[in-house]
Amino acid sequence: MPDTAPSPVITIGDDAPPVVVQERRILGVAASTWPKVLMPLLVGLLSLAVWEYLVRRNGIPPYILPGPLLIAQTMVTDWGTLSGSLWITLSISLAALSVAVLLGVTLSVLFAQSKWVELSFFPYAVILQVTPIVAIAPLIIIWVNDVKLSLLICAWIVAFFPILSNTTLGLNSADHNLLNLFQLYKATRFQTLLHLRLPSALPYFLGGLKISGGLSLIGAVVAEFVAGTGGNQSGLAYRILESGYQLRIPRMFAALFMISISGIVIFLCLSMLSHLVLRRWHESALKREN
Repeated sequence: MPDTAPSPVITIGDDAPPVVVQERRILGVAASTWPKVLMPLLVGLLSLAVWEYLVRRNGIPPYILPGPLLIAQTMVTDWGTLSGSLWITLSISLAALSVAVLLGVTLSVLFAQSKWVELSFFPYAVILQVTPIVAIAPLIIIWVNDVKLSLLICAWIVAFFPILSNTTLGLNSADHNLLNLFQLYKATRFQTLLHLRLPSALPYFLGGLKISGGLSLIGAVVAEFVAGTGGNQSGLAYRILESGYQLRIPRMFAALFMISISGIVIFLCLSMLSHLVLRRWHESALKREN
């Protein structure tokens, strides 16, 4: 039989650098990001326009339902008062969130190190979470006898549980095969916690942090409603009550709008923090190519 020549093998240079496709950018921002920003803005602006039209078309008086333009005007004219109240509410919220992070992570680490500690104390954290803050806020205000501290405690109670539960879940969700590997190499409890459990819990913690950021603001506002404190050291909740008593409804809506915007800003900041921390290694933040 005649010899058959082997078929030629065509190889692509393995050493060639991979081709990196640069995503098109508009004004320094990736093109795929713009729809995520523009679509919500478009829906929001359209809703405000419809709101303003209906108010003007039906002649609704401002003391019943003010239009967005009047609310914006009121926010500008009353900025001196509202901005001070906004800072007071935000300071209480951020302080409560900080305390919730500190205590929540500390207790979660203790729970992860001892199942007996978790079984003994976690049910009480659940009881604290399911108890309505409106029901216990008056008692806290009476017992503490310090308005700012009582508001801080109320906001902390609301923000505490998501961080505790999410971080505990993350610490207990470490890969069991990796845990066995650490045990095989005789790693200490601290080494296992530092190099395996904490990195595994980080996405869970950041998820709980985003939830608690908004809840701390809600807790501060609810506590302010219950406390009903007045004067120059009053938060936005009292400004809402005050405006309702005086039938200054545009000012009430302006304060409510500032609370909502503050909650959105807190959520966006914490989402950005989560993205920056996880973007290079966790599946939830990695960009998919298909």
